[in-house]
Amino acid sequence: MYDKIPLNSILFLDIECVCGEPTFEEVPESLQTLWAAKAPRIMRVDELSTEEIAQSYVDKAAIYSEFGKIVCISVGFIAGKEGEEVLRVKSFADPDERVLLEEFAQLLQSSGTKLNKFCGHNIKEFDMPYIGRRMLINGMRLHPLLDLRGKKPWETKHLIDTMEMWSFGDRKNYTSLKLLAALFGVPSPKDDIDGSQVGRVFWEENDLDRIAIYCEKDVVATTNVFMAMTNRKQISTDRVLLVGRPAEEDHAV
Repeated sequence: MYDKIPLNSILFLDIECVCGEPTFEEVPESLQTLWAAKAPRIMRVDELSTEEIAQSYVDKAAIYSEFGKIVCISVGFIAGKEGEEVLRVKSFADPDERVLLEEFAQLLQSSGTKLNKFCGHNIKEFDMPYIGRRMLINGMRLHPLLDLRGKKPWETKHLIDTMEMWSFGDRKNYTSLKLLAALFGVPSPKDDIDGSQVGRVFWEENDLDRIAIYCEKDVVATTNVFMAMTNRKQISTDRVLLVGRPAEEDHAV
Protein backbone atom coordinates (compact mmCIF):
# COMPACT_ATOMS: atom_id res chain seq x y z
CA MET A 1 0.00 0.00 0.00
CA TYR A 2 2.60 2.56 1.09
CA ASP A 3 4.94 1.78 -1.80
CA LYS A 4 2.21 2.79 -4.26
CA ILE A 5 1.94 6.35 -2.93
CA PRO A 6 3.57 8.88 -5.27
CA LEU A 7 6.49 10.45 -3.43
CA ASN A 8 5.75 13.90 -4.83
CA SER A 9 2.36 13.89 -3.08
CA ILE A 10 3.84 13.60 0.44
CA LEU A 11 4.82 16.43 2.78
CA PHE A 12 7.22 15.03 5.37
CA LEU A 13 6.85 16.93 8.62
CA ASP A 14 8.10 17.41 12.17
CA ILE A 15 7.43 20.04 14.84
CA GLU A 16 9.30 21.34 17.87
CA CYS A 17 7.46 22.69 20.90
CA VAL A 18 8.31 24.49 24.12
CA CYS A 19 6.36 25.44 27.23
CA GLY A 20 4.22 28.51 26.64
CA GLU A 21 6.20 30.72 29.04
CA PRO A 22 9.81 30.51 30.21
CA THR A 23 8.78 30.02 33.85
CA PHE A 24 5.68 28.87 35.66
CA GLU A 25 5.41 32.23 37.42
CA GLU A 26 4.81 33.92 34.05
CA VAL A 27 1.89 31.65 33.14
CA PRO A 28 -1.56 33.32 33.43
CA GLU A 29 -3.05 32.59 36.84
CA SER A 30 -6.00 30.62 35.48
CA LEU A 31 -3.66 28.28 33.62
CA GLN A 32 -1.38 28.00 36.66
CA THR A 33 -4.30 26.59 38.62
CA LEU A 34 -5.15 24.13 35.86
CA TRP A 35 -1.53 22.99 35.48
CA ALA A 36 -1.24 22.54 39.26
CA ALA A 37 -4.23 20.18 39.08
CA LYS A 38 -2.83 18.30 36.09
CA ALA A 39 0.81 18.00 37.15
CA PRO A 40 0.44 15.27 39.81
CA ARG A 41 -1.28 13.00 37.27
CA ILE A 42 1.48 13.64 34.75
CA MET A 43 4.18 12.93 37.34
CA ARG A 44 2.19 9.94 38.69
CA VAL A 45 2.25 11.09 42.28
CA ASP A 46 -0.47 12.06 44.75
CA GLU A 47 0.88 15.50 45.56
CA LEU A 48 3.55 17.97 44.45
CA SER A 49 5.09 20.90 46.25
CA THR A 50 4.83 24.40 44.80
CA GLU A 51 8.42 24.14 43.59
CA GLU A 52 7.82 20.75 42.02
CA ILE A 53 4.74 22.02 40.20
CA ALA A 54 6.76 24.92 38.79
CA GLN A 55 9.56 22.60 37.67
CA SER A 56 7.14 20.12 36.14
CA TYR A 57 5.78 22.93 33.97
CA VAL A 58 9.25 23.70 32.61
CA ASP A 59 10.00 20.00 32.08
CA LYS A 60 6.68 18.70 30.75
CA ALA A 61 4.32 21.45 29.56
CA ALA A 62 5.74 21.58 26.03
CA ILE A 63 4.16 18.27 25.01
CA TYR A 64 0.65 19.44 25.95
CA SER A 65 -0.85 21.73 23.33
CA GLU A 66 -2.95 23.56 25.96
CA PHE A 67 0.17 24.67 27.84
CA GLY A 68 2.89 24.64 25.18
CA LYS A 69 3.48 26.25 21.81
CA ILE A 70 5.13 25.44 18.49
CA VAL A 71 8.40 27.21 17.70
CA CYS A 72 9.32 25.32 14.53
CA ILE A 73 7.64 23.30 11.79
CA SER A 74 10.03 21.70 9.33
CA VAL A 75 8.81 20.10 6.12
CA GLY A 76 10.33 18.13 3.29
CA PHE A 77 9.06 17.32 -0.19
CA ILE A 78 10.55 15.08 -2.83
CA ALA A 79 11.10 15.91 -6.49
CA GLY A 80 12.91 14.16 -9.32
CA LYS A 81 12.70 10.82 -11.08
CA GLU A 82 12.99 7.48 -9.32
CA GLY A 83 16.48 6.80 -8.00
CA GLU A 84 17.52 10.44 -8.43
CA GLU A 85 15.09 12.06 -6.01
CA VAL A 86 15.94 15.33 -4.30
CA LEU A 87 14.55 16.21 -0.89
CA ARG A 88 13.82 19.91 -0.43
CA VAL A 89 13.60 20.90 3.24
CA LYS A 90 12.15 24.11 4.62
CA SER A 91 11.55 25.37 8.16
CA PHE A 92 8.98 27.75 9.55
CA ALA A 93 10.48 28.99 12.80
CA ASP A 94 9.50 32.07 14.79
CA PRO A 95 9.13 33.10 18.45
CA ASP A 96 5.63 34.23 17.48
CA GLU A 97 3.71 31.00 17.00
CA ARG A 98 0.97 32.61 14.92
CA VAL A 99 3.53 33.85 12.38
CA LEU A 100 4.94 30.39 11.69
CA LEU A 101 1.49 28.79 11.64
CA GLU A 102 0.31 31.33 9.08
CA GLU A 103 3.38 30.66 6.92
CA PHE A 104 2.77 26.93 7.14
CA ALA A 105 -0.90 27.40 6.24
CA GLN A 106 0.13 29.49 3.22
CA LEU A 107 2.36 26.65 2.02
CA LEU A 108 -0.58 24.23 2.17
CA GLN A 109 -2.82 26.69 0.39
CA SER A 110 -0.33 27.40 -2.37
CA SER A 111 0.39 23.71 -2.99
CA GLY A 112 -3.24 23.09 -3.97
CA THR A 113 -3.91 19.36 -4.35
CA LYS A 114 -0.33 18.45 -5.25
CA LEU A 115 0.79 17.76 -1.66
CA ASN A 116 -2.16 15.88 -0.24
CA LYS A 117 -0.50 13.60 2.32
CA PHE A 118 1.54 14.17 5.48
CA CYS A 119 4.22 11.80 6.77
CA GLY A 120 5.84 11.93 10.19
CA HIS A 121 6.86 9.81 13.15
CA ASN A 122 3.95 9.59 15.62
CA ILE A 123 2.27 12.22 13.48
CA LYS A 124 -1.24 10.92 14.20
CA GLU A 125 -0.96 11.12 17.97
CA PHE A 126 1.22 14.20 18.31
CA ASP A 127 2.19 16.52 15.45
CA MET A 128 -1.12 16.88 13.61
CA PRO A 129 -3.41 17.20 16.66
CA TYR A 130 -0.95 19.69 18.17
CA ILE A 131 -0.89 21.85 15.04
CA GLY A 132 -4.68 21.80 14.75
CA ARG A 133 -5.23 22.76 18.39
CA ARG A 134 -2.65 25.55 18.30
CA MET A 135 -4.24 26.97 15.16
CA LEU A 136 -7.60 27.12 16.90
CA ILE A 137 -6.04 28.73 19.98
CA ASN A 138 -4.53 31.35 17.67
CA GLY A 139 -7.93 32.00 16.09
CA MET A 140 -7.00 30.52 12.71
CA ARG A 141 -9.11 28.67 10.17
CA LEU A 142 -8.05 25.05 9.65
CA HIS A 143 -6.99 23.81 6.22
CA PRO A 144 -9.18 20.79 5.27
CA LEU A 145 -6.20 18.42 5.56
CA LEU A 146 -5.60 19.63 9.13
CA ASP A 147 -9.18 19.43 10.35
CA LEU A 148 -9.20 15.97 11.92
CA ARG A 149 -11.99 16.63 14.42
CA GLY A 150 -14.39 13.69 14.57
CA LYS A 151 -12.72 11.91 11.67
CA LYS A 152 -12.82 8.12 11.49
CA PRO A 153 -9.58 6.19 10.83
CA TRP A 154 -10.51 5.60 7.20
CA GLU A 155 -11.00 9.36 6.78
CA THR A 156 -7.40 10.12 7.78
CA LYS A 157 -5.60 8.02 5.20
CA HIS A 158 -3.73 11.15 4.17
CA LEU A 159 -1.69 10.79 7.38
CA ILE A 160 1.26 8.41 7.04
CA ASP A 161 2.77 7.55 10.40
CA THR A 162 6.14 5.78 10.33
CA MET A 163 5.64 4.58 13.89
CA GLU A 164 2.32 3.01 12.88
CA MET A 165 3.92 1.48 9.80
CA TRP A 166 6.49 -0.23 12.00
CA SER A 167 3.90 -1.45 14.52
CA PHE A 168 2.33 -3.91 12.03
CA GLY A 169 -0.95 -3.52 13.91
CA ASP A 170 0.58 -3.86 17.39
CA ARG A 171 -1.30 -1.04 19.12
CA LYS A 172 0.84 -1.11 22.27
CA ASN A 173 4.03 -0.75 20.26
CA TYR A 174 6.18 2.38 20.61
CA THR A 175 9.42 2.65 18.67
CA SER A 176 11.43 5.86 18.55
CA LEU A 177 12.58 7.49 15.33
CA LYS A 178 16.16 7.20 16.60
CA LEU A 179 15.83 3.42 16.91
CA LEU A 180 14.27 3.03 13.46
CA ALA A 181 17.02 5.20 12.00
CA ALA A 182 19.63 2.93 13.58
CA LEU A 183 17.90 -0.21 12.28
CA PHE A 184 17.79 1.07 8.70
CA GLY A 185 21.23 2.70 8.65
CA VAL A 186 19.86 6.24 8.56
CA PRO A 187 22.15 8.88 10.13
CA SER A 188 20.87 9.71 13.61
CA PRO A 189 18.86 12.94 13.87
CA LYS A 190 19.80 13.22 17.58
CA ASP A 191 23.46 14.15 17.26
CA ASP A 192 23.18 17.63 18.78
CA ILE A 193 20.17 18.10 21.03
CA ASP A 194 17.09 16.05 21.80
CA GLY A 195 13.48 16.97 22.47
CA SER A 196 14.03 17.47 26.19
CA GLN A 197 16.57 20.23 25.49
CA VAL A 198 14.57 22.27 22.99
CA GLY A 199 12.94 24.44 25.68
CA ARG A 200 16.27 25.36 27.21
CA VAL A 201 17.77 26.18 23.82
CA PHE A 202 14.76 28.38 23.04
CA TRP A 203 14.18 30.17 26.35
CA GLU A 204 17.74 30.36 27.70
CA GLU A 205 19.97 30.40 24.62
CA ASN A 206 17.52 32.11 22.24
CA ASP A 207 18.90 29.87 19.48
CA LEU A 208 15.98 29.21 17.15
CA ASP A 209 18.29 28.35 14.26
CA ARG A 210 19.73 25.45 16.25
CA ILE A 211 16.22 24.15 16.91
CA ALA A 212 15.32 24.47 13.22
CA ILE A 213 18.42 22.47 12.20
CA TYR A 214 17.49 19.77 14.71
CA CYS A 215 13.92 19.70 13.40
CA GLU A 216 15.14 19.46 9.80
CA LYS A 217 17.32 16.48 10.71
CA ASP A 218 14.21 14.73 12.02
CA VAL A 219 12.45 15.39 8.71
CA VAL A 220 15.37 13.95 6.73
CA ALA A 221 15.54 10.91 9.02
CA THR A 222 11.78 10.35 8.81
CA THR A 223 11.91 10.60 5.02
CA ASN A 224 14.66 8.01 4.77
CA VAL A 225 13.00 5.67 7.26
CA PHE A 226 9.87 5.87 5.10
CA MET A 227 11.96 5.22 1.98
CA ALA A 228 13.58 2.18 3.63
CA MET A 229 10.27 0.77 4.84
CA THR A 230 8.82 1.03 1.33
CA ASN A 231 11.88 -0.61 -0.27
CA ARG A 232 13.04 2.58 -1.91
CA LYS A 233 16.55 3.97 -2.15
CA GLN A 234 17.37 6.40 0.65
CA ILE A 235 18.12 10.02 -0.21
CA SER A 236 21.78 10.84 0.33
CA THR A 237 22.97 13.98 2.09
CA ASP A 238 24.15 15.57 -1.16
CA ARG A 239 20.57 15.39 -2.49
CA VAL A 240 19.06 17.24 0.47
CA LEU A 241 18.45 20.89 -0.42
CA LEU A 242 17.70 23.45 2.26
CA VAL A 243 15.21 26.09 1.19
CA GLY A 244 15.71 29.53 2.69
CA ARG A 245 19.14 28.90 4.24
CA PRO A 246 22.53 30.20 3.07
CA ALA A 247 24.46 27.79 0.89
CA GLU A 248 27.23 27.45 3.49
CA GLU A 249 24.70 25.87 5.85
CA ASP A 250 23.88 23.00 3.48
CA HIS A 251 25.96 20.66 5.65
CA ALA A 252 23.54 21.16 8.55
CA VAL A 253 21.39 18.15 7.69
